[in-house]
Amino acid sequence: MTPPTRYPRRTVLLLSAGATILTQTLSSAFADPASSVHIASQPMGQALVTLGQQTGRNIIFTSDAVANLRAPAVDGTLSPDEAVKRLLRGSGLKAEAMPDGGVIIRKGTSPRPKPQRLRETQAHEIEQIVATGHRTRSVMSVSGDEMQTLMPGQSPMQALDLLPGVTFTNVDPWGNNEQNSSIYVHGFNQNQLGYTMDGVPLGAGAYGNYNGLSPQRAAISEDIGSTSLSSGAGALGTASTSNLGGTIEFTTRDPKQKAGATINQTFGSYSTFRTFARVDTGNFGNGNSAYMAFSRQDARPWNLGNANRQGGYQVNGKFVHKGENTTITAYFDWQNKAEPNTQGLTAPTDLYARGAFYPDLNAAMAGYPAESSTKAGPATPNNKYYFSAAQRTDYLTYLKISHRFSPNLTWDNQLYFHYDDGAGVVATSIRTNAILTILGTYLDPTGTKYIKNGQFTYSVAGIDPKVWNATGGTGFAVRTTEYSDYRGGLTSTLHYHLGHHNIELGGWYERNNNMQARRWYPLTATNTLTPYERPTNPLFTQWQNNFYTNTFVTHLQDSWKVTPRLTLTAGFKSELVYTNGTLPIAALPQSLASSVKGAKTIVDTSTQTIAGGTIPSYNPFLPAFGALWNFTQHEQLFANIQENMDSFASTGYGSTSPWAVSSQADFEKFKRSGKPESSWTYETGIRTSHPINTRILTGISGQLEYYHVDFYNRLGTISPPGQGISGVGNTVANLGSVSTNGMDLSFTLRFGPHFSIYDAVSYVSSIYGNDFMDGATLYATQGKKVPAIPAWSDKFAVNYNQGGFNAQFSGSYMGVRPGTITNSVMVPPRVLLAFSSSYTFHQIPHMNSLKLQFNASNLTNSRSWSSISAGDASTYTGYPTAPRMFFGTVSAAF
Repeated sequence: MTPPTRYPRRTVLLLSAGATILTQTLSSAFADPASSVHIASQPMGQALVTLGQQTGRNIIFTSDAVANLRAPAVDGTLSPDEAVKRLLRGSGLKAEAMPDGGVIIRKGTSPRPKPQRLRETQAHEIEQIVATGHRTRSVMSVSGDEMQTLMPGQSPMQALDLLPGVTFTNVDPWGNNEQNSSIYVHGFNQNQLGYTMDGVPLGAGAYGNYNGLSPQRAAISEDIGSTSLSSGAGALGTASTSNLGGTIEFTTRDPKQKAGATINQTFGSYSTFRTFARVDTGNFGNGNSAYMAFSRQDARPWNLGNANRQGGYQVNGKFVHKGENTTITAYFDWQNKAEPNTQGLTAPTDLYARGAFYPDLNAAMAGYPAESSTKAGPATPNNKYYFSAAQRTDYLTYLKISHRFSPNLTWDNQLYFHYDDGAGVVATSIRTNAILTILGTYLDPTGTKYIKNGQFTYSVAGIDPKVWNATGGTGFAVRTTEYSDYRGGLTSTLHYHLGHHNIELGGWYERNNNMQARRWYPLTATNTLTPYERPTNPLFTQWQNNFYTNTFVTHLQDSWKVTPRLTLTAGFKSELVYTNGTLPIAALPQSLASSVKGAKTIVDTSTQTIAGGTIPSYNPFLPAFGALWNFTQHEQLFANIQENMDSFASTGYGSTSPWAVSSQADFEKFKRSGKPESSWTYETGIRTSHPINTRILTGISGQLEYYHVDFYNRLGTISPPGQGISGVGNTVANLGSVSTNGMDLSFTLRFGPHFSIYDAVSYVSSIYGNDFMDGATLYATQGKKVPAIPAWSDKFAVNYNQGGFNAQFSGSYMGVRPGTITNSVMVPPRVLLAFSSSYTFHQIPHMNSLKLQFNASNLTNSRSWSSISAGDASTYTGYPTAPRMFFGTVSAAF
């Protein structure tokens, strides 16, 4: 648990630092000082990075904006504004001042270069994996272009796996399957990170929606301009209350300045057929531009039968108005998809067992005894599912208005709304005692002859005929977890540039109404249902949770440029997340009973199930302090200290949440003594971006980072100690702390304008600080490693381009992972290799360009585990890695 003396000491130190910076504002000068600028002629992207380091300015640009451009040499003692102007002269780019004193580089309206000029300049490489400077935190970005090089149409989350400190796994080659998607960043899992897209909060990354949606559902993959990871701690103004382990920011592409259209068509293994189309209006009216985009994904899941499909439809639209002092952005997203899920396999077992029986119901039924049989069903993996799928429909929209009152004062406001309608659908065998207990409780509560050891069973006299007939007589029933989520909010931020200070004051409010319900449906031989349609007319609703959440977050930060080379930041945020959880339909106590030896009846008929009530997650002072020192023209030192809190998840049964306990008494007890998870993050490192004038090696850039994290009040689901013979339910408790130490090293070596090598190696050690009790069992986890996280990992990408040709060979190594919380079983290491090549033609009548691309994933056809769900004894649940696949993409631009 949290040492009682550490918080006050840190708070005093950070308050003192913050007060020092903020009070210096009153005595600062108003003019930016000149800096010594020395930049050789080089690719524009590299030149902008170097200029930012030498002037102390935060310079933001996308790779497509600077692609194929070369910067002139700039030398002298210049103000930051003058240096930027000289560097961009004749490039067609324009610089826009940001409220925090930084600069955004955008494409201008100059005519498009002729094809001959394009071919001559394409060889100048633009680095796609960037360690973003001018941050006191570790921030790394992957461009949208690099995403599409790695795998056209992939989830932007999967692109992050190229970065150090990140472990992303998924059962499908695009990373789109949310049910088994897993990401770890510096010891924290996907539900402990913060996600935003264009500043809109995407929630906590949960598979069971309760406060957001995945990034691939928020925007079409091809419309993502960049993906950025703050791997230690996110910016104070990030709209998230779950960012213990950092933040992930997705940025959508802006409309193009020239009217045109793009069509991409991907074909590949397992009947893959993906279509993407986008139409840009170009500039029209007074500073207006817009686009509309459409995508359709269709493929057969590699481990399911031919009748199974994954994918769906998605539409994006974006409008941007750029006035003299006001910028207005409007965005809309709609998507509808169904992703068949794969049942996890209990390791060790055959990695490539069949994922589900659908559509062969006879084969599914053949593996099970008849209604009257007392013989148990087969115990092999994947024997329970006829089908399983995630169905999701989302509508997301936002309106953002940014107004510059003066060169020093800007006000950003953003309104957003999101609606989600979804369901997780599972057609499962009823021949397990746990499921029979649920069904029997509702469909035949008086069937005592079928009860043994407190559960309905078929080990004595076969399945209860009432349960068999009510569920359709096939031995299967359909279970759904149904979701609806209505949320909307406002973010508002003032940016004030005062002398050497950039002050930021902001707030965020969100209202979220979400519902989750568990329902059961019959599955008959004549009405077998499908994974792609929502069933209707349930047999019964087992439970329903309704949650009403108000989120209030404010932040204040000052960035003080003490000298041209040294910048200090200090600030804090306040969080209040107030959730009222209600239970319109509570599960019958009997349906939650577990086995109790010797019981002749359902053992629990009185225990209250999960209650309603309100619990706030509140911390009025979450401080942050950072420093950035440009100690040479090419190198930076950075350091950051920050506290964060993870608000309680507004979910019920089956989750790790105060509303997931099994009785009102447990709820009230947690309300009195339970605490939200929190963390203190310390990170420091060095960045470099250095041109080298040799015949072979012409440049090196990279980052070395060390971090330490103290994670407190870890939440877990356990059986209450001393629960007696009721055999009912679980409770949620704070189980202790976790301590994490790690290092990340990433670098890019450039060998002339055509060839580069990128590599990122990481080490992490996350150690439990406490043992804990689960019922009467002591789990000796103190000193054990947190499972599912490899201690060592490495990623690389070798890139070659010449004229219109580009080729990339990439790969990742993931070391041994603990498979259980006691580290009793280890998951073998994994190596994945991939290849991509493309050629772009420019001299084609009536077309701007035609690009042909080839991709191959899992080149060695590695048979290994991807995502795993850790066990507590001698086994874990795992999902297999997708086999080798090939894809071809044709892209035409008009």
